[in-house]
Amino acid sequence: MGELNFKIMRVAFQGEPGAFSEAAAVQLLGEEILTVPRATFDSTFRAIADKAADALLVPVENTLAGSVVRVYDLLLESTLEMCGETILPIEHNLIGLLGAKFEELRAVASHPMALAQCERFFEAYPKLKRVPAEDTAGSVREMMQRGDPHHAAIAGKRAAIHYHASILRSSIQDNAENFTRFVLLLPAEEAKRFRAPDARKISLAMRLAHKPGALLASLEPFAANGVNLLKIESRPIHGSPWEYQFYVDVEADRHEQLEKALTQVRFATSELRILGKYAAARR
Repeated sequence: MGELNFKIMRVAFQGEPGAFSEAAAVQLLGEEILTVPRATFDSTFRAIADKAADALLVPVENTLAGSVVRVYDLLLESTLEMCGETILPIEHNLIGLLGAKFEELRAVASHPMALAQCERFFEAYPKLKRVPAEDTAGSVREMMQRGDPHHAAIAGKRAAIHYHASILRSSIQDNAENFTRFVLLLPAEEAKRFRAPDARKISLAMRLAHKPGALLASLEPFAANGVNLLKIESRPIHGSPWEYQFYVDVEADRHEQLEKALTQVRFATSELRILGKYAAARR
C-alpha cells in the first residue's frame, strides 16, 4: 500500500469501540491508527468533511446477510473512493461481567443480526431471553454499565477486551463461514497515493439504458476483453420506479484490458462510475 502524510491516520467506522468494524480497520491498517467511532453510517460518511477522520472503513457485504444496502446508497452520494479492502471472520462470543456464571444468566443482548446468527445457541438454552440492541459492542458497554451478572451480551473478542469483560462462551455463531467484507474509503487524490501497486480489483456502479438487451450489452465487453466478473448486484433507483443501479466488481490483469472493456461498457450504459480500484483481500 502507498504512503500518506498523516502522522496517525484517523479512521472512522460505524459502531462503538470494540465493534467488528474497528477490528477490521486494525486488521487492514495496523494498531498504530486512531479509530473514530460514529453512531450511524450517515455520520460515518460525514466524518472526513467534519474533520473528525482522514479515512473511512465500512462494511459492504456479509456472506450470510448479503450487501449492506445503506452503505451502497451512501457510496453513490459520496465522492470518496475505495482504495483497499479486508475480509474479517465474524466470531460471536457470549460476554458477561467478570465473575459472572453462565448458569445464572437470564438475558442476552446484541444487534438483531447477531442474535439471529446464534439461533442454535438459543435453542440449546431456551431460558435465555434475547434482547435486541443497536450495536454488538454497544450491548457489551450497556451490560457493563448495568452491572447485573444475570445479563450478558454477544459481540466480538475486541469488545470483551475493550470493556474488560469476560468471554463465557466462544464462537457461538451457527455458521463458521461467516465473513464480512470491508472497504477503505479516502478522498480521490489520497486514494491514488494509498492504492497498492498490484491493485487489480475494480468496483463499478452503472445505470443501464432503458432498452431491451441493455444488461447483456453492458456485460459482454468484460468477457470479450478478458476481464473477470466477480460480482453483480442490482438496486432500485430512488425516484425512478422499475429502473435499477447495478453494482459490479471485476478484476483485470492488465490496465489495457480494463480500459478497452470500460470504453465499450460506456456505450451500453446511461451512466458508469468507477467506485474504486484496490488489491483484493485474501481470506
